[in-house]
Amino acid sequence: MKTLFLNPPAYEDFDGGAGSRYQATREVWSFWYPTWLCYPAGLIPDSRVLDAPPEHLNQEQVVAIARDYDFVVVHTSTPSFRLDVRTAQMIKDANPKCLIAFVGGHVTVEADASLRSSPAIDLIARKEFDHALRDVAMGKDWAAIPSLSYRHNGTVTHNPDAMPLTTAELDALPFVTQIYHRDLDYLKYNSPYCQYPYVSLYTGRGCPARCTFCLWPQVTTGHSYRTRSPENVFEEVKEVKRLFPQMKELFFDDDTFTADPARAARLAQMFKPLGLCWSTNARANVDRDTLRALKDGGLRLFVVGYESGNEQILKNIKKGVSLERARRFTRDCHDLGILIHGTFIVGLPGETLQTIEESIRFAREMNPETIQVSLASPYPGTHFYDYVKEHNFLVQDVYNDEAGYQRCTVSYPEASAEQIFDAVERFYRKYYFRPTYFLKAAKKMVKSPVERKRMLREAREFFSAMRKRRTGDGAAANVRPSAS
Repeated sequence: MKTLFLNPPAYEDFDGGAGSRYQATREVWSFWYPTWLCYPAGLIPDSRVLDAPPEHLNQEQVVAIARDYDFVVVHTSTPSFRLDVRTAQMIKDANPKCLIAFVGGHVTVEADASLRSSPAIDLIARKEFDHALRDVAMGKDWAAIPSLSYRHNGTVTHNPDAMPLTTAELDALPFVTQIYHRDLDYLKYNSPYCQYPYVSLYTGRGCPARCTFCLWPQVTTGHSYRTRSPENVFEEVKEVKRLFPQMKELFFDDDTFTADPARAARLAQMFKPLGLCWSTNARANVDRDTLRALKDGGLRLFVVGYESGNEQILKNIKKGVSLERARRFTRDCHDLGILIHGTFIVGLPGETLQTIEESIRFAREMNPETIQVSLASPYPGTHFYDYVKEHNFLVQDVYNDEAGYQRCTVSYPEASAEQIFDAVERFYRKYYFRPTYFLKAAKKMVKSPVERKRMLREAREFFSAMRKRRTGDGAAANVRPSAS
């Protein structure tokens, strides 16, 4: 079947379900690559990936494209599901014979409810859906395809899950960056902590950590870190430099690239002759020798999930990394010249007004290059979701406001939803509005005109986002359902 892989339109600048861990409108310009859609697209001849958000396409424009396809695959998320169903219905109205599949963490967990929510959804491919979608497009009998959910004779049928892909099967997948080059404009993607323009890809799937709030390992990829062979990764990395000549940085988006330290160090040494600048995700527990090897192989920056500055909260979420271990890791990174983008979450189990202040102080102590502060989002399928439901801490099931910014969905006895929501802006201000940070930023801007332009643009975007987040100004204008 002629197949379209669609990351659908949602809100203005919404960094959505096809590659983002937290689906929301960002404080500054940010779009993740729709990597999960591009892998199966590479398995199906004459397919196309359409990433609506960075292309600034609305529903009517997407429908005009989708009406020419036999099979449309929509990547959805919990925050965007209602809007995505509307898009699917518009496609079905314009092209009644079109087959529509939904994929993503939300429909993996809520497969039955999702199918019953709209007749526009013909089937759901759960978990890792690369081969399932290929088999559907090639006309294979649905009953013989693992991980499919669909309606049959008026009832919903759920086929057994497929086994997770092995190293050999991951190596056999086409290079996802070839599909980027074919279907996407890499100059329309940005990550605030990466050098622009950047390209991201995976060297493995799954994460051995047990963090209770993290969606993907619990729902789609599992807690086993299944990796591509170093040789396979190296071949793609060599090709990326040719396909994207203006690329300044490559980001390895594995949940935890450093989960296998020996493999990570080997890859770094393989990258070294290429002169590659790269960054990746890491837990705050990597030993100094491995850090030194990664830095020697071109590592510039780690994205590190500190989450909280309170030890008990880290235990509550089964983070598995103590504050003292994080301190030692951070000191090593600073000593070796490895930059850190630190991510923090407010509203995790055990949060109080005092623990929020502890996290702010801890962030200032760690002093990463940049930070991201997110509201805790209890997505269905996670232990975090089960916990807040069981204790009646979940106060609403709408995860984003009308502009796509995160809403606070949890409220605790010692920290209300409103107080947690307000803490995000306070966290940012207390971190960035420091004389030491201003001085460092000023030095960077004086040294580099490119950096000065970027930082001033991001500052404008940040203050605008904080204002809209507080007041809701312009919210209606930010929705991108249709031209009207």
